[in-house]
Amino acid sequence: MLFSCENSMTSVQEFAKNDTLPLLSAYNIEYERTDSGYLQVILKSPLMQKFEGKDPYVEFPEGFEVTFYNDSGEQVSYMRANYGINYEKQDLIRARNDVVVINFEKEEELRTENLVWDKKKKIIYSNTFVKITAPDKVIYGDSMWANESFSKREIIKFKADIDIEEDSVTAK
Repeated sequence: MLFSCENSMTSVQEFAKNDTLPLLSAYNIEYERTDSGYLQVILKSPLMQKFEGKDPYVEFPEGFEVTFYNDSGEQVSYMRANYGINYEKQDLIRARNDVVVINFEKEEELRTENLVWDKKKKIIYSNTFVKITAPDKVIYGDSMWANESFSKREIIKFKADIDIEEDSVTAK
């Protein structure tokens, strides 16, 4: 007994157009970006996959970590997550699952489950619970928005634990 099936060329092309296989897969990557001989960024990931199409993107399904440097070669900030995706046309990065961002200059650490970095608008935001830890305070919120440098930020439903020196408090 023999069976056969036939597909039109249009059907085959339509199926291939929606293919979700990566164009490129790279393992244990370490990417360094420099400008005028100065190190700016180091990105590390166990797996990077690049996808083409109308909205090309790079995915880090096993997580990533990235370190940013200033012109003096000092670490300025660090970010890691268990999953990441970079939408190239939109200039948008989404990180999720145990996201940690550290600002070494301000000695602050941000923890959340979802974070979006909109490089065009130069903002980062999270619509999930956030925890920001600094040497003298811990800030909690239901969501947040900040500029890229984290110098201006807005935290929704803000709660905080703040250390206060006893000498600075006067009773009346």
